[in-house]
Amino acid sequence: MSDKLLREHLHAQLEDIRARGLAKKERRLTSPQGAEILVGGRAVINFCANNYLGLANHPAIIEAAMDGLRRYGNGLASVRFICGTQDAHKNLESAIAHFFAKDDAILYSSCWDANGGLFETILGPEDTVLSDELNHASIIDGIRLCKAQRYRYRNCDLTDLEKGLREAGTGGLRLIATDGVFSMDGVLAPLPEICALADRYDGIVVVDDSHATGIMGPGGRGTAEHLGVLSRIDIITSTLGKTLGGAAGGFTCAATEVVEMLRQRSRPYLFSNSLPPAIVLAATKALELVASGSDLRDRLHANAKKLRAGLEKAGFTLKTGTHPIVPVMLGDAALASRMADRLLDEGIYVIGFSFPVVPQGQARIRLQVSAVHTDEQLDRAVAAFTKVGREIVG
Repeated sequence: MSDKLLREHLHAQLEDIRARGLAKKERRLTSPQGAEILVGGRAVINFCANNYLGLANHPAIIEAAMDGLRRYGNGLASVRFICGTQDAHKNLESAIAHFFAKDDAILYSSCWDANGGLFETILGPEDTVLSDELNHASIIDGIRLCKAQRYRYRNCDLTDLEKGLREAGTGGLRLIATDGVFSMDGVLAPLPEICALADRYDGIVVVDDSHATGIMGPGGRGTAEHLGVLSRIDIITSTLGKTLGGAAGGFTCAATEVVEMLRQRSRPYLFSNSLPPAIVLAATKALELVASGSDLRDRLHANAKKLRAGLEKAGFTLKTGTHPIVPVMLGDAALASRMADRLLDEGIYVIGFSFPVVPQGQARIRLQVSAVHTDEQLDRAVAAFTKVGREIVG
């Protein structure tokens, strides 16, 4: 066969991945997303979704999506600048910009595309981009596409960041890119200090706030609001696929000139079909729910605090923090995978994370709490971790 060499080459690599306990397995769900899901016909408690406020299966979100289908159809069969912009798209962009107190916003098929289309569009060879070493892969790949000089600073290390800013010189733009919340750790970026350095060195600050939009800050406006620097962040990218409905889509919000340049030159925007109307209207409704009050956010953070306390009391080592991402540190990849499988037997759906998703030797089980988890479900999770931990870890 013509592909024999390729298949043999990949087969050997796949066997090596499996032998080292690094293989990623996909479990099939037969239910909607929620705190409880069906896996193989069995009900289990889900601690793996980015469904922080429980909106992925919220009746108001479902109705909004159905309304989008009825009013606007299934899709536009086109890109935005040709024949693919509806008033629903513009309304959502306006709502996002207003929510974050920015001039304008632009929708993408995903936050991956928002990051992939940002740096190449606004940076040139004379510019410098400074990126946290633990930034999301979409930021890393987006930066690879641009011609700017690159400096990777150690995670949340302000001394190293300042060193990069000094070395960048004054010949062009200096852009600092960071996650608002580092998704594998639940750690917040030190945005006030980053903004202070940006002020000192005439830098621009870009934050991907996918794991904080809707859930952090008094109004749910993310890490920057939570840390008191929302007005000092120049560009925010985020997703509609986590808190804001759980489906798909992403956005960038910034000054008018930034967004207009993205509309003119950002390749993922120019060459991707418009976001489907059902997703647009569902996300618009999700944003309304987020802005309407803090009840769900309050419940979410109370749940995260309860789960953290229970796991720590049981003797597990957690990454320090208050975010609803709760990493249980295990170290060994095979151990994390085996423990996740046993927890599924106990009715707790979790996933073991290992290299290359996290650094070598830092394998973990990452739990993600939702506002719709009940106290009883949280207690069951702690009990299951305690039981399985004693069996496997000792």
